[in-house]
Amino acid sequence: MNLDARQARREAARRRTRRQRRAAVAALAAALLLLTVGAFAMGGAGGLSLRGDGEAARSASAATQKQPPAPPQLPRGGREIFPRYRVVGFYGAPQAAELGILGIGTPTRAARRLRTQAAAYRRGGRPVMPALELISTIVNSTPGADGKYRTRQKRRVIRRYLKAARRARALLVLDIQPGRADFMDEVRALRPYLEQPDVSLALDPEWSMRPGQVPGQAIGSTTADKVNEVSAYLARTVKRRNLPQKLLLVHQFTDDMITDKKRLRRRPGIALTLNVDGFGDRPNKIGKYKSFTDSRRFHYGFKLFYKEDVNLMRPRDVLRLRPKPDLVMYE
Repeated sequence: MNLDARQARREAARRRTRRQRRAAVAALAAALLLLTVGAFAMGGAGGLSLRGDGEAARSASAATQKQPPAPPQLPRGGREIFPRYRVVGFYGAPQAAELGILGIGTPTRAARRLRTQAAAYRRGGRPVMPALELISTIVNSTPGADGKYRTRQKRRVIRRYLKAARRARALLVLDIQPGRADFMDEVRALRPYLEQPDVSLALDPEWSMRPGQVPGQAIGSTTADKVNEVSAYLARTVKRRNLPQKLLLVHQFTDDMITDKKRLRRRPGIALTLNVDGFGDRPNKIGKYKSFTDSRRFHYGFKLFYKEDVNLMRPRDVLRLRPKPDLVMYE
């Protein structure tokens, strides 16, 4: 083969190599282009999906954060005391056994005894709500430094009974024997407790003295307007704090212990309950209950005295009363 022929073959081989390289580069470029377009398309769709998922997650999280917390409940569930429950309680204070059964022994021991007593009232499908009614303002026979004839319970004592009530899943009812103090002044002093979902209030007009009256020498009274002032304050507290229904218990054992009773007002969130107080024999207690429960505007309670009552009524006897008491309190 001459030189010209060899050069021609080499030139042809080089051209083939160049064509193959250009074809390979073109193929690679096309492949890269397809990959880029595919990745963009997938990335675009996937990105939208991910962004959507992220936005949905953020929206769900925001919705969860915006959701208000569940409203507080009563110790045994729900937000209404009546008509769901029948309240059965112990009354007293730790300063003296004469102040009531609640003050005998420790608060925990009293709560255990109350559980036994309350079990007998679980009839007719109506569950029992136990209650510890602590005298938070105790009337005195002497005026004291401020001339008010009353002593306020120490906060540590109230806290101790509140802890015992919570362990027993019971209400704590703070009772006011005001002496010559104003009911509202004593109520306002209890504000930190009344803002709790498991603390209610009781007024004891027997111990509400007018100027010149001395506890133990006169039987006190209050007016419907004064009770309405207290119930309005409680209703505002319930609304502002979104609390469950509160018991407002008013003790009475004479007809004129609450004057102008027809003026008493019912308020949202407040279970106004007139408690028929006073000790004695069965006919006397039953007769008094009938005479005080002629109006169906209110809830009614019935009080029993372990020591002072003659022939103490049994739970089944109490449940035969008409109307059946919504509340039964033992002293």
